[in-house]
Amino acid sequence: MLRLNVGMKSSEGDGDAGTLGIGALAARFGLATHVLRHWEAMGLLHPARDAGGRRRYGADDLTRVATILVLKEAGLGLNTIRVLSATADRATRHEILHPTAEELRSRIAAAQASLELIEGGLNCEYEDVTQCPGYRRLIAERITERITERSDPRSPAGEPVAEAVAPA
Repeated sequence: MLRLNVGMKSSEGDGDAGTLGIGALAARFGLATHVLRHWEAMGLLHPARDAGGRRRYGADDLTRVATILVLKEAGLGLNTIRVLSATADRATRHEILHPTAEELRSRIAAAQASLELIEGGLNCEYEDVTQCPGYRRLIAERITERITERSDPRSPAGEPVAEAVAPA
């Protein structure tokens, strides 16, 4: 049973046994109350109402808010979270999450490449970082790449792809 009535107005704490008002729930997660109202308007939350019409949040609502926050931290938008919450179908879930997973993999690869460059600069023994072998390799790779005008059928939406070009 959830009880948080210490020093709170009755509209924020325990009005009904085991429930929280909107202020208490928002405070618990460090959110503004308007965020919870917005999530409710989007169909992400469905709080019960007391006799006075005030929102009452139970244990399931706490789980729901925590789930929304975790999914937002993972990079999902509220519309995607709403669609995911409306389906129990594994194939639909995969269809929704696959593009997000691919985007994250791409961002992770870019961050890894950036980290490699930075660490190369930190570990370089030369006074002039442009003389470091790792730096020179990365620059040579960049010089030999070019964006082609042709579209690779494997790329999404027919986007141009980078292609290595042998030096002339």
